[in-house]
Amino acid sequence: MGSPAERVLDRTLRAHRDLSRDQRQALAESLFNVGLWRRRLGFLLGNPDAPPSALLFAFLHGLAEVPAGEAARFSGLGAPLPLASGEPPSLALRYSLPDWLAEHFSRELGPAAEDFCAHLNVPGPITLRVNPLRTSREALEQRLRSEGVETRPGALSPLALHVVGPRPNLYGLDSLREGLFEVQDEGSQLLGLLVEARPGESVLDLCAGAGGKTLQLSAAMENRGRLLAYDPDAGRLDRLLQRCSRAGVSNVQVLRAPPEGMQVDRVLVDAPCSELGSLRRGPDARFRLEPTSLSELPRVQRELLARAGRLVRPGGRVVYATCTVNRAENEEVVLGFLRESPGFRRVPPGVGWLDPSCVREGFLFCAPHSQGTDGFFAAVLERGEG
Repeated sequence: MGSPAERVLDRTLRAHRDLSRDQRQALAESLFNVGLWRRRLGFLLGNPDAPPSALLFAFLHGLAEVPAGEAARFSGLGAPLPLASGEPPSLALRYSLPDWLAEHFSRELGPAAEDFCAHLNVPGPITLRVNPLRTSREALEQRLRSEGVETRPGALSPLALHVVGPRPNLYGLDSLREGLFEVQDEGSQLLGLLVEARPGESVLDLCAGAGGKTLQLSAAMENRGRLLAYDPDAGRLDRLLQRCSRAGVSNVQVLRAPPEGMQVDRVLVDAPCSELGSLRRGPDARFRLEPTSLSELPRVQRELLARAGRLVRPGGRVVYATCTVNRAENEEVVLGFLRESPGFRRVPPGVGWLDPSCVREGFLFCAPHSQGTDGFFAAVLERGEG
């Protein structure tokens, strides 16, 4: 499948350190857009296997509307190439998707598939999550403005700020080094909020990764109580500990082995998934996917949810979440768990605070075309007292 576009770009820029800032930006945009639009560009050229120089010309002239002569010169071509006119005939060609993936979205979303796929080709916003252990959203907004970064509050999460204007170098900001915020999509923030963790409780983040939602849960707990974090990737847990130090978090206990034999108040299962909801974040991610992931992952997800069910106390809560658009990984996993676990019931997500537009058939569902977030799914399950 080749290397991800980000790695190719990084290697190219390192090999050409003499490029100006504008040249580096133009190179990045060209590489990313050719990677993203390759199928539509192949349609314009009448050749799905067109070489990179031809694809760049088709992007510059056919999509970016650069005059043909200039586009040919920028692309290293001796003369302009003929391009097809008119709209591509299929969803896959219009939005540059593998055929199987376009068909999947059509089945999942019906008439909304066109709008959804169009939004996959628009870069997502840069969204920050304030760290309430360090500051407030209003104070962070003012602090960032003093550092040259304009933001606006998110509409769905009370912790969210969206960056306005050009992409800043967030990692060069003192406010980040001081742990005042984390970069986190607003839809992702909703998953942590659904846990409704409280100070003094025992909470388990069963698929913690590098810990973005772990830090969010700790802040909700006001750094009080017991917050357990497990992930099979030990390197990710090491990075979590580093982030805890920066964020002022001290109630996290990292688990190096799968948790067993405990009873906690709440469990978050942010399950590994096919990640179809975040395709706008990487220009070539759609072409690196395999159809088999849609059918192979549910087995792992069912096992994780069953484990969570064993670890939560009577009266406790499990939140099962993914960042994908696939009923086999979402609704079907949850409904199968409920059939096999009569002591659990599904409850409405975010009662009293979640925007109703984020609720579909009793589950959380948000997406780029409807809420402006990445695509996320979640179910809130509670275990009976008996």
